[in-house]
Order: sequence, then structure tokens, then C-alpha cells
Amino acid sequence: MALDPARAAVRAGVRQVLDDPDRATALPAGTAVVVACSGGADSLALLAGTVFEAHARDLRVVAATIDHGLQEGAAAQAERVVTQAAALGADETVTARVEVHAAGQGVEAAAREARYDVLAQIAQRWESPLVLLGHTRDDQAETVLLGLTRGSGARSLAGMRRAFDVFARPLLDVPRTQTEQACRAEGLTYWEDPHNTDPVYTRARVRHRVLPVLEAELGPGVAANLARTADQLTEDAQALDGYADLALRAAATTDGVRLEPLAALPTAVRTRVLRRAALAAGCPPAELFRVHVRALDRLTTLPDRAAKQVQLPGHVVARCDRDTLTFHRPAVGG
Repeated sequence: MALDPARAAVRAGVRQVLDDPDRATALPAGTAVVVACSGGADSLALLAGTVFEAHARDLRVVAATIDHGLQEGAAAQAERVVTQAAALGADETVTARVEVHAAGQGVEAAAREARYDVLAQIAQRWESPLVLLGHTRDDQAETVLLGLTRGSGARSLAGMRRAFDVFARPLLDVPRTQTEQACRAEGLTYWEDPHNTDPVYTRARVRHRVLPVLEAELGPGVAANLARTADQLTEDAQALDGYADLALRAAATTDGVRLEPLAALPTAVRTRVLRRAALAAGCPPAELFRVHVRALDRLTTLPDRAAKQVQLPGHVVARCDRDTLTFHRPAVGG
């Protein structure tokens, strides 16, 4: 019997990650691969595909489900996922309950941060160099569209990274319809997260209202084109980030950067250097916005920049003299 095309697409995505030359040497026989699984179609299809591909390479599969405590019945859902994971052939299963603290950010962002933290801990516990996440091409398209509407710049428009730290996303080329079909072909009943249809959440509105309108008015393929845009912008952003890293190393001082090496840099590279310098000085990444970086850039290019300063998030103050930009965190009186 021919393999269902949707199952084949999921397995191909997993295979590409497991056989990546940069990663394969870190996955000798017996190594554990962690799969984050909520019980939704995307993560269940990913788990099924990973079990097949990992076992073919003598790798172990650890299915990890995270209970955020944000919905009634979440604990029971976690138990159902454990049962499904064991039936699919996962070698081990683990559940973790996290507390979501949304101070200073939205619930979605806080839940994501808590989830990634505990998944990294699970990877460490099982000595796994790889945690697989079930984001699809549709998730990528939604991320790009959200970044576009927020005016967030190329980094945000580049969407979700295919890999970072121990995490990888094998399904970014697979549409959500295929993960759902893969589950049906596997005989799996998947969970429909009510948050995914709750219009309170911006991403849910984009998924169920905005993208369907774009597809209807502009023709099919909008989601695929947005995801392809993310790939192209990722390549550009990585190149610019690489130039910025080199430039920062050449200009860095103990408490800031020398300005002379920055003067001839293109704006896209120079502003990246300044952002990195501000982060190194202690500015919180989630609070350092383009307006702050632009203020730094204006400060460094003013002809009378001496004695000028910019207040930055995290109680960081940037000051310029004639040839150096320095960062300080003044003592706060108690």
C-alpha cells in the first residue's frame, strides 16, 4: 500500500532535520530526541513521524507534553497525550506543569517562554541535543503577517527560525491540512485547542479571519508565499547579523563601542551593532525597540554628540564623547 502523501511529507521534514550534516554527528545510536506534543494535529503528526524516522536510526523518542494550567481540564488532556504517545511508540513520556507569569507581556508570549524553558530542562535531563517543535507552514505565515502589521522589521518578518539552540521545526514546509490528514491516516484523534479559535487572541483572528480573506481576495497560495518570504528574509538577516557580529568585535571596548569603525558601515549593519552593544550592556531584549536603536544611531552621528546621552530600557544610559559610545547603569537609590 502506498504511503499517504501527508504522512510522507511529515516524515520527510523530520528526516531532513535528523540527517542534517551539522546535526547528524550529535545523534549517535541511542540518543534521545525530544518531541514537544500537545495532542494537536501538528504535534501528534510530528510525533508519529519522528517515532518512525528516529527508530530507523536507532534513536530514542521522548514525548514531552506541557500543562500551562491555563485551561480547565488541562491535566486530563496531558494524560491523554501520554497515552497516545505511548501507543505511537514513544520510548519515554514526560509531562510538566508550568506557571505562566504574564507580567509585562501577553499570555501567549509568557506561555511560550515558560514552555521553552521547561523543554530545555527536559532535553538536559535526557541528555538530548534536539527538541522538535510542531510549527507548520501556516504558523509561519501567521507569524510573518503579524510582524508585517506591527512594523517589526526584517527580523520579525523572517518569522520563526528553523532551528535555534536545541530546538528545530521540521514542519515549516508542511501545511496544517497535511498534519491533520496525516493524523487521520494514522488513525489518530487530535485535540482542538480552544485558544486557537478564541478571538480574544490575535493569532486566532489572523488564522480564522484575516488569512481566509486574503486567500479569497488574492487567490490561493498566500500562506505559502508568506512562508517563502520568511525563508528569503532569514537568509538576508543572517548575512547582516554576521556582518554586525564582525563589526562589533572590531569596535568593542570594555564598556561600549568605538565610533570610528562604525562610521562607514551601512545603516542596516550599524544599527545591528548598536543593538547588540545595548543588549550586552544589560538592556532587556523584549524592551529594546527600534525607537531606542534609532536614538542611539542619531546620537552617534550628531556632529555635536559630545556629552549627549540616551536613556534605554533596563536603567541603562548611553553616552557619547567624541569617539566612543559608552553604556552605564547608574546606581538606583533605595
